[in-house]
Amino acid sequence: MEKHFDVLVVGELNVDLILNTIDKFPEMGKEVLAHQMTLTLGSSSAIFASNLSTLGTKVTYAGKIGLDNFGDHILSSLHAKGVDTRNILHTPQHNTGATIVLNFSEDRAMVTYPGAMSHLTLEDISTEKLLQARHLHLSSIFLQQGIRKDIVALFRQAKALGLTTSIDPQWDPSETWDLDLKALLPHVDIFMPNTAELKALTGIADLQEALAYMREFGNAFVVKNGSEGAYLWDGQSLYHQRAFVNTSVVDSIGAGDSFDAGFIHKFLQQRSWQECLEFGALTGAINTTRHGGTGAFENLSLVKTIAQSTFNYTF
Repeated sequence: MEKHFDVLVVGELNVDLILNTIDKFPEMGKEVLAHQMTLTLGSSSAIFASNLSTLGTKVTYAGKIGLDNFGDHILSSLHAKGVDTRNILHTPQHNTGATIVLNFSEDRAMVTYPGAMSHLTLEDISTEKLLQARHLHLSSIFLQQGIRKDIVALFRQAKALGLTTSIDPQWDPSETWDLDLKALLPHVDIFMPNTAELKALTGIADLQEALAYMREFGNAFVVKNGSEGAYLWDGQSLYHQRAFVNTSVVDSIGAGDSFDAGFIHKFLQQRSWQECLEFGALTGAINTTRHGGTGAFENLSLVKTIAQSTFNYTF
């Protein structure tokens, strides 16, 4: 079957209502003011898909939204970035998900209403959909209750069909971290947590010990460590990439997803691991120069301009 797309993203879909420049953190029974508000495309998977498409990779998306204004906003946002949305399902039974983001410089607090995203199931991801692409990526498995129990089956099927695969687990709101790494990781080519997620998933508080534990699984993994850069294990060697430092961070929403997008963009071009890491670090840093997860990725020209003007990097 002809591959029409480079990447099939299976993931959650929601909007982000971002409140910036907040006077102080809210307290129960009290009101505080935010001096800036943005409604934008949210969800880790959608930010990844949108920014990956902006970089020039052909992306299609499988997810679920409601028949409402938020769903319309998501579709128009993805269309504007060139993401194929024909595999997105619409349900009248559930509203589109939404996240309220309280943004404080490089940190944030979030409240998410999952809505329709919780009802995407393995049955919604047909063999025909998988065969449209060369690569499968999934983010935020803990928010996708409908498909979570079948995550191993999904990735096993993708590998059997010849796709390469990647997953960014993201944070578990319940903090139970019930993900069977031993069953899942043999079917994952690139596992992409950040340091907090890695420590929680492995139950190991020391980063170096957690990295050593992950080596036992054999497959490649990437660990994002914010301003300290990122690590990669390829099955034989451990690599480290320094962060591109932005001294005027606007916000860090979606920075990890943008890292993933840059990394996978180069991975699909069969570039070296170090080049994948470097470009991921660059796109993650570019993300922090504008509001929201996609603000810095309006088009490829803007991405290149920010890379050159802010980080002295040309591509």
